[in-house]
Amino acid sequence: MGKVTGFLEIERLEQEHEPAAQRKTHFREFITPLNPKEAKQQAARCMDCGTPFCTFSCPLHNVAPDFNDRVYNEDWEAAYEILSATNNFPEFTSRVCPALCENGCVLNYTSKPMGVKSVERAIITHAWNQGWVKPQTPTQLNGKSVAIVGSGPAGLACAQQLARKGYSVTVFEKNSKAGGLLRFGIPDFKLDKAVIDRRIKQLEAEGVHFNFNTYVGKSELPKGVFSEAERTISPDEILRDFDAVVLAIGSEEPRDLPVKGRDRKGIHFAMEYLPLQNKINAEVEVKEPISAKGKKVLVIGGGDTGSDCLGTAIRQGAAEVLQIDLGAKPPVDYDKMTVWPLWPRILRTSTSHEEGGERDWAIMTKEFIHNKKGELTGVKAVRLNWVTDPVTQRPKPEEIEGSEFEIEADMAVLAMGFAHPNQSVIKDFDLDTDPRGNIRAKYEGEGCFKTSSPKVFAAGDCRRGQSLVVWALAEGRRCAEAVQAYFENNK
Repeated sequence: MGKVTGFLEIERLEQEHEPAAQRKTHFREFITPLNPKEAKQQAARCMDCGTPFCTFSCPLHNVAPDFNDRVYNEDWEAAYEILSATNNFPEFTSRVCPALCENGCVLNYTSKPMGVKSVERAIITHAWNQGWVKPQTPTQLNGKSVAIVGSGPAGLACAQQLARKGYSVTVFEKNSKAGGLLRFGIPDFKLDKAVIDRRIKQLEAEGVHFNFNTYVGKSELPKGVFSEAERTISPDEILRDFDAVVLAIGSEEPRDLPVKGRDRKGIHFAMEYLPLQNKINAEVEVKEPISAKGKKVLVIGGGDTGSDCLGTAIRQGAAEVLQIDLGAKPPVDYDKMTVWPLWPRILRTSTSHEEGGERDWAIMTKEFIHNKKGELTGVKAVRLNWVTDPVTQRPKPEEIEGSEFEIEADMAVLAMGFAHPNQSVIKDFDLDTDPRGNIRAKYEGEGCFKTSSPKVFAAGDCRRGQSLVVWALAEGRRCAEAVQAYFENNK
């Protein structure tokens, strides 16, 4: 424990943000990490609890009390070693993770939680600056080859863990660069893509080979799935050439809104919209850009992706932006006695929401309205009342009679999440699925992460459904352990 009375004496310290009026004029990152002195002060608040709920709450089980203690005692290299022992890419999570660990912090029960996320970013920033982040190459290869399909956080974490254990790892990615939705879905103002690039160089130095612009499958991708594939490799070929295959293809098939007018102009999936702006930022030519400049933009979907669309539209110069959600407006506060240390459902305001735009809740879209030229002019919507179903005891929506209204919009973005992974890939590998369309594979116990095909494994969103980057990293790491166990049991 760094300082015994630190949590009593020191207030939570937030990372500095560039003012909203300035940051919404560009697509660069705008958060300044804590400097070593500030991080030491923040680490002093950690109580080193007998039961560290921060570690319990984190899917990676990061040992926050231990690295907080090292930061307080200014042993930064040891802090980095502790952090990197459980987290392959702390610079990703310390930027885009919602910090489940902080919600589980014991301090959060009566006060403001320990700033685990800010200390984590300070540690990894310091580690890169000091040159401590280096390739970890195996002493020798073990003669086994593994193909990983997909280079999102699950695929990258799995690839790194296996390469360090001596496996020959090849990653197949349908796009031109690695990262998955880290690169193409998350805006640059939240995650600079140079942060991903330097990790890819590390993985390559550790022996991971990348095949870009390569789609593994026989069928075409469904509408709404971003792809830059220039070549195709069949699953049969992958299964023939590799000793094991890990599918980390994400959950990319977007939820659609099949209402009247959906098939006409002016309506885009979030994953059609966001990747194009990231490509423009990277100075890549985009033949058909989607711009919100001067438009009234309606974002349908109240989650993080919708928030990212809102922030992007503001930066593109939208005249107005409205984000609507099907669900009821969450409460501002919650009863910690009944929820802590679990993740609560409360109203969350992102940095994009601070920059402008409006939000509204409990709204169902009924129809997209177009003019005679086929241009989008708005939507017909109705307000909802959420009630408890007497049979299932779950909330269900009821339309409020007489509440129909119209929303003006000449551009709509569908950010309602993802239904399931690409079903054509699953069919091409002849895999069993669960009722939600995800690849069927256990998370724990003997045979975890193994699919219905003998040497095929699944990790990340394609197995668990759409989730967080931190969960994808955890799944990738644990899938690597499952692959190694598979080889050890089949010698």
